[in-house]
Amino acid sequence: MHGSLDISVSGMIAQRTRLNTIAANIANQDAILDADGNPNPYQRRIPIFRPGNPDALSPAGQSMGVHIGEIDFDESEFRKKWDPTNPYARPEGTEDAGYVYYPNIDPVTEQVNAMEAVRAYEANVRAAEATKTMLAQALRLIA
Repeated sequence: MHGSLDISVSGMIAQRTRLNTIAANIANQDAILDADGNPNPYQRRIPIFRPGNPDALSPAGQSMGVHIGEIDFDESEFRKKWDPTNPYARPEGTEDAGYVYYPNIDPVTEQVNAMEAVRAYEANVRAAEATKTMLAQALRLIA
């Protein structure tokens, strides 16, 4: 019974991390400069889920459920906008001269992913509440 609660909690943590990643993507959808002020568009991040291993009982609680294995970069191409007057446009004589590169983030896709993450989080909350209710009933029967 306690393992099912761990599974629900790991799902909530994974979905919270996914939602934080989506929020960072949306916040940086127009960021064309890096931290040093150089033209280097923000690259979309994607959380990669990994299953827990029930045979490896780790003290960090990584034994069951789902976990974030890593947060990877989306390797799709950047969006290109024609704006030769922009100071960050590609210079003449280079490939894509006159184009400004923007992050490879589609706000509609991010919003859909955010709604999915919220619904999955809510489902895990309900599963955890059901587990707690069953555990409470079992303790009442024993007592």
